[in-house]
Amino acid sequence: MTHNPALKVAVIGGGIFGVSTAVHLARLGVETTIVNDGPLANGASSRSLAWLNSARKRSAAYHKLRMQGLDRYRKLAAGNDCGAWLRFDGGLTWDADNASNQIPEISRHEQAIGYETRLLAPGDIAAVTPGVDAKAVSRQGAIFNAGEGWVDLPSLIGLLLKEFRERGGHVITDGGSADVSLANGRVSGVRTASGQVVDADAVVVATGSAVPGMAAKVGKRIGDGTTRALLVLTKPLQHPLRAVLNTPLVAIRPTPNGAFALDSAWSEDEVIVGDDGTYEAKLSTIAGLLDEASKVLEGNPTLALASYHTGPKPIPSDGEPVIGQLTGIPGYHVVFSHSGATLGLVAGELLAGEIVSGTPNSLLEPFRPGRFDS
Repeated sequence: MTHNPALKVAVIGGGIFGVSTAVHLARLGVETTIVNDGPLANGASSRSLAWLNSARKRSAAYHKLRMQGLDRYRKLAAGNDCGAWLRFDGGLTWDADNASNQIPEISRHEQAIGYETRLLAPGDIAAVTPGVDAKAVSRQGAIFNAGEGWVDLPSLIGLLLKEFRERGGHVITDGGSADVSLANGRVSGVRTASGQVVDADAVVVATGSAVPGMAAKVGKRIGDGTTRALLVLTKPLQHPLRAVLNTPLVAIRPTPNGAFALDSAWSEDEVIVGDDGTYEAKLSTIAGLLDEASKVLEGNPTLALASYHTGPKPIPSDGEPVIGQLTGIPGYHVVFSHSGATLGLVAGELLAGEIVSGTPNSLLEPFRPGRFDS
């Protein structure tokens, strides 16, 4: 790879995509500055279930990229002491007992593509992965994917930021919203709402749900399917569950402090978005999510609320990641995806490599923002 020591890059966004890209740029010797509107990890990374997987069905290219994402986490785990916040204890999923149940079909699909999978009858689950109430599992059974896991994104971001600063990286927080500056049709830097200016040869916009709006300011469309997020954190408890659970009415993963993180589609749908753009979760929604989680856990424990996080959930309109340079604007790069946890490390690595070398990476070709150009 050709290195350019004079290259300066600004990264807007202090979540996993922004920080990962920044640290990979710093590893390549690039002078890099992270610019964030508030504290780091204050956006989508703070309310992600952070399930590491490539389960169920998706395009072959997306599956391949996700598998590379999982590989990067295993390499991270091999070289760092992160056992409390990065785990590969598997994932267990089942569907509702109705006509929409796809578990047998999904099991066959995952076997066909070589994704490690086991179809388990309800009574066989306890011997493979503990902590599940077998009575809650539909008669079609559940799929156990031994290679899946979870990550606590704030802990990961903290580790990456430590290295970033040690490599001379600069961090600007609480600067308010930031805009990309252009000169003669190409990127010239970043200006924050507080008036700070960062000169740069390239900018990476990794602002979650704000990416499509920022691209629109320079006349570029990125299809936006962003919805609402609600992540509920319980108080710690003694429980044997170690795998990530994805069930019809609740998804559950352990947390570093012995608690559980919970989310679901139905509870997200009940989040209220105010006219001022604020997000609010009803107490009845949170109570319902805690109750659904108790029903699928062994012993049906009483779960107590510790905290919850609401906000937008970044999702491209076609469900596939958006990674790379905007068409016709040299130096303007974006990262926008629903799978921030699984892709966090690999997307940052590959995008940083492209910026420094000037050579497109074939793994990212299917996910360019230019696919939305009309």
